[in-house]
Amino acid sequence: MLSKAAPDQAKVYAAHDTPRRARSLLTRKIWLPRLVYDCLPYFYLTAGFAAFFATLYISDWFWVLPHYLLFSAACVHLFLAVYRRRHQPGRDAAEDD
Repeated sequence: MLSKAAPDQAKVYAAHDTPRRARSLLTRKIWLPRLVYDCLPYFYLTAGFAAFFATLYISDWFWVLPHYLLFSAACVHLFLAVYRRRHQPGRDAAEDD
């Protein structure tokens, strides 16, 4: 009877490996072309301001208004995070190449 329970335990342990694989997928570095990499912070800034200014043209309080504001705040925050990380004061010019 105990030997029948052993395969079930193996299935439970296999389910615990899934978050580890997902974590490695999320933390893996990706390669972007240089032009896309250079334009990425400015894309975030443009998308954030476009979403913010789009809220000015919504005449009534729709359900989409808070989503536009949250999206614009998230985009501006991403711009600041990426820009600060790429322009750190202690970073050497040799690392950019």
